[in-house]
Amino acid sequence: MPITQQELGRRIRAAREASRMTQDDVSKRLAVSRSTVVQIEAGNRSVSSLELGKLAYLFGRDLRELIAESFNEEDAFAVLFRAEPDMVAASEVMEKLRDCMALARELTNIERLVGIDRDIGAAAVYPLPLPLNRYEAIIQGQRLADEERRRLGLGNAPLPDLTELLEAQGVRTGLVDLPDDVSGLTLVDRAVGIFVVANRVHHHIRRRFSFAHEYAHVVVDRARIGLVSRASQRDDLVEVRANAFAASFLMPEDSVRRFAAGLGKGRPSRAYTQVFDEAGSLDVEGRAAPGSQAVQLYDVIQLAHHFAVSRLAAIYRLRNLRLVNEAEADRLKTLDEQGKGAQLAELLGIPGPDHAALRNEFGHRLLGLALEAYRREEISRVKLNELGAMVELFGPDIDRLVADMGLGTDAYEDSAR
Repeated sequence: MPITQQELGRRIRAAREASRMTQDDVSKRLAVSRSTVVQIEAGNRSVSSLELGKLAYLFGRDLRELIAESFNEEDAFAVLFRAEPDMVAASEVMEKLRDCMALARELTNIERLVGIDRDIGAAAVYPLPLPLNRYEAIIQGQRLADEERRRLGLGNAPLPDLTELLEAQGVRTGLVDLPDDVSGLTLVDRAVGIFVVANRVHHHIRRRFSFAHEYAHVVVDRARIGLVSRASQRDDLVEVRANAFAASFLMPEDSVRRFAAGLGKGRPSRAYTQVFDEAGSLDVEGRAAPGSQAVQLYDVIQLAHHFAVSRLAAIYRLRNLRLVNEAEADRLKTLDEQGKGAQLAELLGIPGPDHAALRNEFGHRLLGLALEAYRREEISRVKLNELGAMVELFGPDIDRLVADMGLGTDAYEDSAR
């Protein structure tokens, strides 16, 4: 049963207030007077489909949510708006976040049109209690990473592309220019499902760690609906747990120790053992050559390259596993900060990480499925062009794609869906 104009106005007002936007904000975005917004919210003025689409975008909603039989006033964006008022105030950040969420929604809709039943429940949920202290947070994160690797059958090998891994678990991923203090965020949206964003401004190696960090929030903090990860909040126990998870997930302990052993490092300076037979035992002591087990910066470079992490993350992992002590870790960090790490990597022939793959990772998937939906006449040519523009592919390029695929044109392209 269609909702009334008054009910639609009430929902628009509720969505606006949840988004921490004023009527003046909305009037400017719609290019109408504030009194018009007042009349819309009071149910005294009808709303065009174009206006409703713009309002849904502004509030981080799916248009269909505003006109559905039931309406949820507390969604992921509402939680984010309430918890992060400074992000709401940063209009450019919110604009890009809205674009990214809109892209995810369009992809979800296209999947449905072509009959793909995405399993948004594929990601596991671990009902862990909140840690009581940092030590417990670290232990929880490490154990959680080990368990998730076992569940996914990953063994101890270096992980593949993190965005592909998350997408395989039904988790949408995106890149948005965020404040430098923010590494990423996790949202749970009714239409999209689980949505994880990393900071596009950060280096892609750092984004890899951020995606692993947010994955921890996906599997253990999902009930929080909206969660922003900030460097300034790294002492928060939930963030400590997520960082411990990310380090262990990307660099499993057994694998790091084996890699270090392959470099001739990681053994104790003294080792004691016994050989036993029925007559008794023989005590044996072994000693490594003095200084032979000291981890060097070139060891760190190889470790970081092997696991596709930053040199700093590799140093911290070595310190956490007690393969270096605090003084050695500080020495390695100082050398890297002086630029020695980059110089050594070049001399060793290890390619430096670049800023490749800056686009939202599911953009190519959206376009491919959009072409399939167009071929099946599930969407119009107008809609195909609209979706192409969302991934920065415009008219002439779309024309060429359609021609190359032999899709041709027909009367259907004149109608819009």
